[in-house]
Amino acid sequence: MIRTLPSVRGNLAADRPLADLTWLRVGGPAQWLFQPADSVDLSGFLADLDPAVAVFPIGVGSNLIVRDGGVRGVVIRLGRGFNGVEISGDLVIAGAAALDAHVARKAAAAGLDLTFLRTIPGSVGGAVRMNAGCYGRYMADVLEEVQTIGRDGICRTLPAADLGLQYRHSDLPDGMVITQATFRAPQGDPAALAAMMDAQVARRDASQPTRDRSAGSTFRNPAGRSSTGGAEDRAALMAWKVIEDAGMRGATLGGAQMSPMHANFLINTGGASAADLEELGERVRKRVFETSGITLVWEIMRVGEPAPK
Repeated sequence: MIRTLPSVRGNLAADRPLADLTWLRVGGPAQWLFQPADSVDLSGFLADLDPAVAVFPIGVGSNLIVRDGGVRGVVIRLGRGFNGVEISGDLVIAGAAALDAHVARKAAAAGLDLTFLRTIPGSVGGAVRMNAGCYGRYMADVLEEVQTIGRDGICRTLPAADLGLQYRHSDLPDGMVITQATFRAPQGDPAALAAMMDAQVARRDASQPTRDRSAGSTFRNPAGRSSTGGAEDRAALMAWKVIEDAGMRGATLGGAQMSPMHANFLINTGGASAADLEELGERVRKRVFETSGITLVWEIMRVGEPAPK
């Protein structure tokens, strides 16, 4: 049990349900949910927090399954004080809570090309941590540096080269909170960039279940992982294809389903539990391995504890 926590200026709530903070709308409560007022508030909190207390930063819950038993420790969710976006020359400086799509649109209006972010669900902090990407471009291609706050409460500026960015991976330690990211973007014509993003959105909506409750791609593509997720990945074997070949497109368990529209999207059709979603994902992994010998790796993060039996 956590008996005492540092005083804060932001919002600190006990036993806060997390389901409404995730795109899949499932999961139990956070033992504590902390929404800091600003970086100083967050820094002081982490510096004074018992090191034995687990810390888990979340964004907008777009790539997350919170298990039904909830999360022990402190869940940190950045909000209004961390969502600003500024343009300086060819640099885009974005708070970690800024939505990827908003950053792409604001950069395009300034004649800077971060269009690949337009269709990536979620916020900047999570996109950096997971080296998110699409259309052949990844965070590693444009990221200059990040501002972070560690468990010791110290604010640090880390160059992108120190993050160990790989396919859907970074070397950032658990509990370290990204507060801001700086990108160097190539220039482009604002109207052309806007048209490109419109085309990307149309292409996504035609091929992915964007109207359903999902968390984006469920599994990583199983082959061709380069250090930045670049050219090798464009020729990679696609997760959706091996799932479809294994006969798991449209598979269901309780309220969970592998989308009939896109086999690599796990969706909550209504009333699914986190256990339904995770178990269906594990059944897909098992079936794909049986039919192709490929071991799929989860792209969706799964955190917390199962519900007590």
